[in-house]
Amino acid sequence: MSLLDDNTIAILGGTGPQGRGLARRFVQAGLRVVIGGRSATKSSAVAAELSQAIGATVEGTDNLTAAEVGDIVLVTVPWAGHGELLTELKGALAGKVVVDCVNPLAFDKQGAYPLEVPEGSATEQAAAILSDSEVVGAFHNLSAVLLEDVDVVTIDADVLVLGDDRDATDLVQELAGRIPGVRGIYGGRRRNAGQVEALTANLISINRRYKAHSGLRVTDL
Repeated sequence: MSLLDDNTIAILGGTGPQGRGLARRFVQAGLRVVIGGRSATKSSAVAAELSQAIGATVEGTDNLTAAEVGDIVLVTVPWAGHGELLTELKGALAGKVVVDCVNPLAFDKQGAYPLEVPEGSATEQAAAILSDSEVVGAFHNLSAVLLEDVDVVTIDADVLVLGDDRDATDLVQELAGRIPGVRGIYGGRRRNAGQVEALTANLISINRRYKAHSGLRVTDL
């Protein structure tokens, strides 16, 4: 049994499309998943719907409780509330592996574009706030539509994992690999997260032009 199987996966902002999709895939892989949100009532309702659809238990609660019970905590909240939420949860997240999945993007008539982040990226902002956690960046470029689609059994994509601690990045690479068809690939240190987060804007443009749900594949590995 892998160390991963003994861990609880908590997803902050788990009621949104990305959080729901990741929860679905991880539960189907046999992992314990708790989704958090601003409202425990809403999170519990979303968890109940997922549980019924999957045929396995997904738990729902508020973000604070999810942060407290999770061993590996994924952050899938909107960028606008990213820094504030992590500041509030700093104590609860101390000593844990925190996986930041947030893309700082905005939209106008021309489409999606990346926002400038003073720290360099959402992942680096998380690391600056959560000084007592091991922050890793991952899951930035996976299509939420594919993650949620019950008819999609495997997802043909790689997940770039960025972090400064080998044990933490290895663990998150393994977590990514629990999604059928997906590989977790080490993508460098946290300082390299900015371009990975920004690349999501390009994928959104590709999807709009070609009516697709594009992802990334790293060749020659």
